Amino acid sequence: MNIAKDSVVQFHYTLTEGDAELESTIGADPMAYLHGHGNIIAGLEQAMAGKGAGDSFSVTIEPADAYGERKEDLTQRIPLKHMQGAKKWRPGMTAWVQTDQGQRQVTVIKVGKFNADCDLNHPLAGKTLTFAVEIVAVREATAEEKAHGHAHGVGGHHHH
Repeated sequence: MNIAKDSVVQFHYTLTEGDAELESTIGADPMAYLHGHGNIIAGLEQAMAGKGAGDSFSVTIEPADAYGERKEDLTQRIPLKHMQGAKKWRPGMTAWVQTDQGQRQVTVIKVGKFNADCDLNHPLAGKTLTFAVEIVAVREATAEEKAHGHAHGVGGHHHH
């Protein structure tokens, strides 16, 4: 089965920027996503189309099709009580913040007593990224997965 809209795809990847490895699923559970629903960055989803289980490939994605260009003035003062991921914050640390659009990562610029000034750009914004991908499995999505708009199970979304 080749990857098309409403396919659930399990894959391993190693993400690099230049010579630096940023993250990898090798040695862990594969990532899973529902194809055609915008669950992964656009450039990677486009590169997956038509591939099948057992395929391996590498793709380099420009910022516009990854996490977007950096916006230098995209900062916000956020109350410390709304930041998740650490007890004591320092500049350069990454925090998770719940927003109207769901959780997002922010980078701490400056910390005060009650608030932190944060960079709202995704940590990978403005970067040209290379993904080395190995497709593990491809299957048709269930009716529930299609209704929810994401993959369930290992590497996907878990409902508790």
